[in-house]
Amino acid sequence: MNNFGLEIWSNNNFIVEDGQLKLNYKSMPSLLQIIEEIRSNDVRGPILLRFPHLIKKQIKSLYSYFDKAMTENSYEGKFSAVFPLKVNQFPNAVEAITSQGAQFNYGLEAGSKAELILAMSKTPAGANITVNGFKDKEMITLGFIAAQSGHNITITIEGLGELETIIEVAKECNLKVPHIGIRVRLHSAGSGIWAKSGGMDAKFGLTSTEIIEAIKLLREDNLLQHLSMIHFHIGSQMSDIAPLKRALREAGNIYAELKKMGAESLDSINIGGGLAVEYNQHTHSKSRNYSVEEFSSSVVFLLKEIMDAKKVQHPNIFTESGRFIVASHAVLITPVLELFTQDYQEKLINFKKVNPPLINELVDLNKLLNNKNCIEYLHDALDHMESILTLFDLGYIDLQDRSNAEILVHNIIKKALYLTSSNPTDELEELQVRLQERYLINASIFQSLPDYWGLNQHFPIMPLHNLNSVPLRAASLWDITCDSDGEIGFNPEKPLYLHDVNLDEEEYYLGFFNVGAYQETLGMNHNLFTHPSEYTIHLNDTGYEITNEVESKNILDILASLGYEKNEILNKLKTDLSNSKFITEKEKDDTLAKLQIFLQQNGYLRTTY
Repeated sequence: MNNFGLEIWSNNNFIVEDGQLKLNYKSMPSLLQIIEEIRSNDVRGPILLRFPHLIKKQIKSLYSYFDKAMTENSYEGKFSAVFPLKVNQFPNAVEAITSQGAQFNYGLEAGSKAELILAMSKTPAGANITVNGFKDKEMITLGFIAAQSGHNITITIEGLGELETIIEVAKECNLKVPHIGIRVRLHSAGSGIWAKSGGMDAKFGLTSTEIIEAIKLLREDNLLQHLSMIHFHIGSQMSDIAPLKRALREAGNIYAELKKMGAESLDSINIGGGLAVEYNQHTHSKSRNYSVEEFSSSVVFLLKEIMDAKKVQHPNIFTESGRFIVASHAVLITPVLELFTQDYQEKLINFKKVNPPLINELVDLNKLLNNKNCIEYLHDALDHMESILTLFDLGYIDLQDRSNAEILVHNIIKKALYLTSSNPTDELEELQVRLQERYLINASIFQSLPDYWGLNQHFPIMPLHNLNSVPLRAASLWDITCDSDGEIGFNPEKPLYLHDVNLDEEEYYLGFFNVGAYQETLGMNHNLFTHPSEYTIHLNDTGYEITNEVESKNILDILASLGYEKNEILNKLKTDLSNSKFITEKEKDDTLAKLQIFLQQNGYLRTTY
């Protein structure tokens, strides 16, 4: 895995230079430089960095490829896109999306009342709002209010009951009627984990019979002129382009048939989301079998082909690809707190005046190991270790002898791995796996990478520095939650190798990439670890600016968010300390001051400085 698969997943957003990971944009600062500047202000725990320029890059890419495909195919419709707020509703993410997308008239999609209010307050003037998901009368009325307020809003009906409610609201109030869309329940299903979003058993959408009934209801109540869109969605993170092509043919023909049935105002097809992001770091396990260019070209070509055959005007094309837009803009960075084989350092060897002969032989093997003899000496060391364990079980050597042997053999294996790193044998690769290092990271997988825990969704992981040396330690990552599921275990099919570092002498930072989609909104406060501190980084030609600092909640605020009274907790702690008979008054004051400092810090560990 060269450069941790950077050429596979990073979309040229990052490069390695001088042994550090750098942003491949304008002043090209290193991530290590940014993190060290933030941490110089006594910030501890995991840190989430947002890069708005990467959102703009994705929006620009999406529009550019569709515009190119439309020009090449002489397509007469227009292209528009909206961002589904469910993917990331955090304020600084939404601010970046709306500001970076303003020049493209990029809109927002809402799936709940709260999201609709957010969309109404944040959508740039003239940009589209689409409303999906199940709705009640109040939510539909909000859609009418949005239209009355000047928003270009489309309410997508998920069932005939919602259409009947739209008709009811239109009769009851004098508000402007929004555009109406129909989610169609396609026979075609998608691919990947979320394939169940499509197909006849999908949660959302109208069947052919229900679509015909909807047209009838709209015509009877003089609302057919407000039907402007049909919508389908075959699943997030589509791994294969073929199901999309089948869905396009089906939806395209439904659209053409509706036009022939008199839906004259119908002018748009919303193909939903699903444009996949590359999460994998290994060539053999890529997340998708198509490019963005192929995706856009296929959509435009197929819809043009269908409309031309049916002699129907080309529809405008909408997408709701949220993951593609924001996944890359956020990077989670965390220090490694501990390596669990640090007890194998040679400085911890404690020889006796007289040591067992096998220990003396291990000392010689460790000292004399070189390129020519490393395989032979490695075999000898492994044989000696087996003998020593047998002698220990029989009571012939003690625990100190066993400890000395384990340290020596561990270091012989490490030296052999380094000596043969340019030409490893199968045996040594197996030893690498057996010699796994456990890296304790100052983060919660449940909070910051919930899709790994819930769906086994892999994310690109790599160090920010030491990249001019070969990583040889097969790595498992342990988070700081009190839960054995808080682990990213070593996977021989998708191996992660990290560096062997001395944390007493240097910090070691890991970056988790493509975490900007869903991870924040789905993150859970397991063990009351909350959202990391976050910062927005704006790059310019000479440097960068750190803005929008949002500190991770302190301990009292964490408890208050669950409904506890902060003052009640604080007063109880003070009272208990004040009534203590085990310390002096001076000690009480000092302890109380220390306690108050702790309560104002976030819940992550502070063992690194």
